[in-house]
Amino acid sequence: MAISSSQSPRPLALSKQGENQLTIDWSDGHRSVYSWKQLRDNCPCAGCKGEFGQPPDPFRILTASELAPKPPLAPVEISPVGNYAYKIVWNDGHDTGLFTLEYLRQLCECPLCKTT
Repeated sequence: MAISSSQSPRPLALSKQGENQLTIDWSDGHRSVYSWKQLRDNCPCAGCKGEFGQPPDPFRILTASELAPKPPLAPVEISPVGNYAYKIVWNDGHDTGLFTLEYLRQLCECPLCKTT
């Protein structure tokens, strides 16, 4: 669902849906559902997206902890950052991505949002 700059829907409620989804109910009546994997794969931090628009180094040497088996991906904490974003702390230790409200709306993959 495209949002014009004159509109600014706000989250009314965040809730866990099942074991692997986040639901956000917005002030404009929209409900967004995200999988933890979708959010983690779309982390907007410089380490995940690359600094200054550059992709992360594909030849970076992985550490032993990065290669070790991992528990199912899940957030440890989700906290608001001012009135514009949420910070997600993941069980893999990652915690630098700030998901702005606008970015969260862009990530919504419901049928209504996918068609606009």
